Amino acid sequence: AEAAEAEFQGVPLSGNMKNRESIQEPRFDYYNRDVPDPDLSECEFPHVIEIYDFPQEFRTEDLLRVFCSYQKKGFDIKWVDDTHALGVFSSPITARDALGIKHTMVKIRPLSQATRAAKAKARAYAEFLQPAKERPETSAALARRLVISALGVRSRQSKTEREAELKKLQEARERKRLEAKQREDIWEGRDQSAV
Repeated sequence: AEAAEAEFQGVPLSGNMKNRESIQEPRFDYYNRDVPDPDLSECEFPHVIEIYDFPQEFRTEDLLRVFCSYQKKGFDIKWVDDTHALGVFSSPITARDALGIKHTMVKIRPLSQATRAAKAKARAYAEFLQPAKERPETSAALARRLVISALGVRSRQSKTEREAELKKLQEARERKRLEAKQREDIWEGRDQSAV
């Protein structure tokens, strides 16, 4: 009964098994998947990518949510039409990094592979597609002084408030000077431990 059952399952009972074992190599190596980096050097705007094939109901906030990890580095959206937009990054390196992400609702590709409409929009708005930069820290002190002097009125700010604001501005200038010096020292190869 065992022999009949084994033969029924397709296993030969006799010794005429002629090397039936064979190892078949897989067509695709899913473990070592190397995605070629897109060549952004030939692209006119290497820091801009096309975002496409997303639902028409998507708004700017939805696209910003998809790329939320890039907002601090500098990221902006420029619309082409209801299902196409341009993603403007702070650098080509950041754009290349973003091309590696996968999202279920959004597809992305370099501007060199974009639709004709997206490329035309990029050329038409070239001055607005400069790399996105974070806005510098600001203070209202200068604006207040300009308005007060233009109107010829006295400031209602107390002396301690003015001194605190002045101290804050001086600290910001010093911090900016130190950062510039550190950048210069790095480029010049000077020792950083002395700072």
